[in-house]
Amino acid sequence: MRTFEKSHKLDDVAYDVRGPVVEEANRMQAENVDIINLNIGNPAAFDFFAPNEILQDLAYNLKDTQGYSHSKGIFSARKAIMQYCQLKGIPNVEIDDIYTGNGVSELVNLSMQGLLDDGDEILIPSPDYPLWTACASLAGGNPVHYICDEQAHWYPDLADIESKITPRTKGIVVINPNNPTGSLYPREVLEGLVDIARRHELIIFADEIYDRLTMDGKEHIAIASLAPDLFCVNFNGLSKSHRIAGFRVGWMCLSGDKSKAKGYIEGLNMLSSMRLCANVPGQSIIQTALGGQQSLDALLVPGGRIYEQREFIFDTLNSIDGLSAEKPDAAFYIFPRIDTKKFNITNDEKFALDLLRQEHILVVHGGGFNWKKPDHFRIVYLPNTHDLEIVANRLESFLANYKQ
Repeated sequence: MRTFEKSHKLDDVAYDVRGPVVEEANRMQAENVDIINLNIGNPAAFDFFAPNEILQDLAYNLKDTQGYSHSKGIFSARKAIMQYCQLKGIPNVEIDDIYTGNGVSELVNLSMQGLLDDGDEILIPSPDYPLWTACASLAGGNPVHYICDEQAHWYPDLADIESKITPRTKGIVVINPNNPTGSLYPREVLEGLVDIARRHELIIFADEIYDRLTMDGKEHIAIASLAPDLFCVNFNGLSKSHRIAGFRVGWMCLSGDKSKAKGYIEGLNMLSSMRLCANVPGQSIIQTALGGQQSLDALLVPGGRIYEQREFIFDTLNSIDGLSAEKPDAAFYIFPRIDTKKFNITNDEKFALDLLRQEHILVVHGGGFNWKKPDHFRIVYLPNTHDLEIVANRLESFLANYKQ
């Protein structure tokens, strides 16, 4: 009965790899319709490939990585992650506090399974990366969404967070840089979040996988670096920064004051051991990936592909009648607003479905990120500028006569 209740709760959880829009796109592609896929941040699908040094290291180590590793990961990988945490100012992270995973997704699920009993609550941003909501629900918990305010550059609304804390609240998820908005949180916002977590004794779950994809000279601040007295669970990985999404390389680190989380940590260790280990070939490249010159840097400055594509899509969307967007600081997503009155939109999923059928463009509607109003959708701006121009022209043509 318990399993049925957990599975049933997932019926209300949106995720960008399921649902009628993706199913329709799959049907159309099966009929040889050419779809422009702007729904998943998969760099390799848009000719952003891994650095050669990464591929060479993987090949070199392959013959020696055929067996299981320690359940938390090989020593060299965890040592490199520990040193990365030191560079980021994330306090009190030792080798045994680090868990490698088959991507961050696996570790998000593991962290929620270890934390939540039926009815426990966890604060998750809206809009969110929907895996967090799905995993919290799957674990039997109750995801409580706090608002990120578009009028404040999509920063978390601290007052809204305060209003939603109850005796059953166990933790708060902070996605920074944020997916789907691309917003990067400044120090004062992070300090406000830490203050709330401190006063209410909440665990901070810091999803920071886009921390190396910042633009405009802005620097990412790890929230755990501001909270040495709090227990934080930090998530990061190489899928986006090193363009190796298919290799599934991620990690989770425990930081700060662990004295009050011994039972939770024991549960994490048990769950980690149950899945034996993360893929060992993927682990073997972590040390190389985190050291030396970062090839990504050239993509994020003027003249670099990600930077120029960000500039193009931001300017173009804001020039289309009925659309507006905040400029992303990081990652490769933008979350434009639709004028719902102009287009009579009451259902954003229908908007995405109509756009797909008429213009063959696949996007994720705002509801897919647990945004409750039908007035947003997410675009992945990884395609080159020429392809983004095609997208923009089709979108403008679609909206010129669209009424729901």
